[in-house]
Amino acid sequence: MKAGTEEGGKEQGGVRLVARRPGLGTHGEAVILLRTDSAVVRAEGLGARPRVAVAAHGRQIHATVMGFDHPMLGPDDVILSDDAADRLGVTDGEPVTLSHPAPLPSLSHLRRRLHGLRLGGDAFRAMVQDLVAHRWLDTDAAAFIAACAAFPLDFDEMVALTGAMVEAGERLTWPVQRVFDKHGAGGLPGNRTTPIVVAICAANGLVMPKTSSRAITSPAGTADTMEVLTNVQLSTEDMRRVVEAEGACFAWGGAVALSPADDILIRTERALEIDTMGQLVASILSKKLAAGSTDVLVEIPVGPTAKLREAAAAEALSAVLVDVGAALGIRVKTCLTDGRQPVGRGIGPALEARDVLAVLRATPEAPPDLRARALRLAARLLETAGAAKDGAGALLAEETLASGRAYARFERICRAQGAFLEPGRAPLQAPVRALRSGTVTAIDNRRLASLARLAGAPETKEAGLDLHVRLGDRVACGEPLLTVHAETSGELGYALSYAQSSADIITVTP
Repeated sequence: MKAGTEEGGKEQGGVRLVARRPGLGTHGEAVILLRTDSAVVRAEGLGARPRVAVAAHGRQIHATVMGFDHPMLGPDDVILSDDAADRLGVTDGEPVTLSHPAPLPSLSHLRRRLHGLRLGGDAFRAMVQDLVAHRWLDTDAAAFIAACAAFPLDFDEMVALTGAMVEAGERLTWPVQRVFDKHGAGGLPGNRTTPIVVAICAANGLVMPKTSSRAITSPAGTADTMEVLTNVQLSTEDMRRVVEAEGACFAWGGAVALSPADDILIRTERALEIDTMGQLVASILSKKLAAGSTDVLVEIPVGPTAKLREAAAAEALSAVLVDVGAALGIRVKTCLTDGRQPVGRGIGPALEARDVLAVLRATPEAPPDLRARALRLAARLLETAGAAKDGAGALLAEETLASGRAYARFERICRAQGAFLEPGRAPLQAPVRALRSGTVTAIDNRRLASLARLAGAPETKEAGLDLHVRLGDRVACGEPLLTVHAETSGELGYALSYAQSSADIITVTP
């Protein structure tokens, strides 16, 4: 990789090198590779620093520096990870300028937070702004998540962080007085009620511009599941167009600049497998505020292997969501639900999408628990909006679903977003069978989620598992408890080995 151009030189107080893009994937992290024996790099002392500022096309980011002493990299070259190059808009062979980064006051705030000191609004704004501007490295974001886990955010800090996350991106407004949203707190595999609830509510005149996140530690998020059925990478203009036409949309939050810090933090949380209350509150409410919502219903599943294991913890989260929402001008209602076992049959994007369509189409295969849960939540929103009188929401929700009006609206929303697709099916399936006869007395949500992820979900949309039993079911020895779906034999093998070594994923008591 010889530069083939002029020698690297100083520019704007730094060193000019030639960018190389060999297709280096770093899972979202901005990384550059430098030769440690390069004269210009050594003269500036850049190779000895873990952090460097990289500039091109009027943009600047901070990146992690790694040494790469290989003949393929010329002395005047720098390899950019795809994430770094994309943020700068750089193609192979273009010049970039490397320099020592200016000190970031936000890192001083971060260090204070790591020591358990409380921070105010200005500190959170500075940290979020640098995070969104890609001046923080992945290690900085990880330190922030760890600090919030070790020393949980207090009420004022949650308000400050949520507000800072909203301010760092766009904020939509709508030509109506009330805009509704429904959110699931997560931690329950297969709980894909949101598409059904949105379809029912939109069919009854509620405005619901739904933005969703991808999975953090689960096998699928709402955005992952809806991406099986339609295009979810909508711009703000697309969202406005679809909502104006159909009253609702399904958009991945990462495709629009609504609370952009949230998606960066979610990526970090996913890597660390950490999901704290403060981050959860800020994540939920910042997205809703940025989307212009005025009224939000948050479902909080409670169970021994759900995200919220005890009713007391769920009630505490409920109270915080309501209070933080009120402080920021959004009305929040919550609904605590049964989180002792997954919802529906499928776990994984395509399998969950199949269940959603079955409920909307009222087919015999529709999971009754998914249907009932979605109707309950839709009823709450219909009554909150005044579309149904108190106590009459369930009847209206049931009629909307049974008559086909919800499915018709769902299909129209998907087509307005660019496509209406049928879920695919993984090429490989294998059952996990009961080792004894008896009654299903426990189902471990977390282990089932891990099993589905080992099978390839959510990255492989068709991967995951089908659950064949519910709590209280009688099973015979050798009867299938679940079926694993995978794209490759390696993933299928890993998943089956995990299932066989974890006999308590589904507990069968004689």
